[in-house]
Order: sequence, then C-alpha cells, then structure tokens
Amino acid sequence: MKIGIFAAAALAGAVMAGCQATRQPATMAFSAEEAAFINKPGNGVITGHAFRTKPSGAVVNAAGEVVRLIPATAFTRERFANLYGKRKYIPHSAYPRDDEVDPAYARYTRTTKAESNGRFVFEKVAPGTYFLTTQVIWGDEAAFSREGGSVYDSVTLTGKETEPVQVILSGN
Repeated sequence: MKIGIFAAAALAGAVMAGCQATRQPATMAFSAEEAAFINKPGNGVITGHAFRTKPSGAVVNAAGEVVRLIPATAFTRERFANLYGKRKYIPHSAYPRDDEVDPAYARYTRTTKAESNGRFVFEKVAPGTYFLTTQVIWGDEAAFSREGGSVYDSVTLTGKETEPVQVILSGN
C-alpha cells in the first residue's frame, strides 16, 4: 500500500513538473534607469477588475489578491514573454518554481490589493507603459493542485487622460 502511495506521489510530481512553463534564460538585465518613470509624480488613474471564468461559467474574482503595476521595460517585456508566451494567462500548475529575479525589480513595482469584488485602483500614475498582473486561484488550499492562475494585461498612459483608464485582468 505504501509503495502505491509513493508511486502515485512520484507520478503526480512528474506530471506537475511537466506542466511547468519552460522558460528561456533571460538575456536582458533589469535597468533601474529604464524603470524609474514609475516613481515620477503623475495624475493618471488606473482602475480595473481582476477575475477568471471557470469552465462552468462561474466568475471567480481576485478577492484580496495583490495586483502589481510594473513598468514595461526591455527586461519586463522579455520576462512576460517568457512567462506567458502569447497568452495573458498562465495556469497555476505551470507557475515557474525557480523564479528568481533581480531584487531591484520589486522596488520598481507598485502594488495594491483587489477588493472582494476583484476591483482595484492605482492613483497618481506617471505617463508610461505598464504591465498589470495578479493571480486568480480557487480550490482547497490544502489540495494537491489548485485551479486558476496568473493573469496580466498592459496599459499605456500618455499623461493627457481626463478619466481613469479601465483595465480588465481576466486572461483573455
């Protein structure tokens, strides 16, 4: 019996490892100078809704999840292309397990938390192009695997906006 449990666990681990994203090695170094525009004063407002639709059609909001506003630099463009490919969604089972990144990258990222309805706001945003990303996952936290995953989209502020810029993070 114990051998069967261990064999099942090993098989499941191999299956999960096969689901992980295969990433190309980074060729671009993070540049604080290129990302510095995120720290400049601005009048832009980004509002959004982060959610994922289950196969059943039910909507799951990113309730309480951290939403990140990341300056679109050469480093982040390559990073997002390596993580997501041509999609705007990566399943939870495919999250990279070895995602070590330059610590300065986090210092040039703004965060907020999504409300219970998945809505979020970034205020006083400087002009520039940004990636917004969060995760929408569901299922038992103690379960072997969870459903949902990470979603992102991009937005550009020109500095001439008179209304908040709306962003939908759904992976579509």
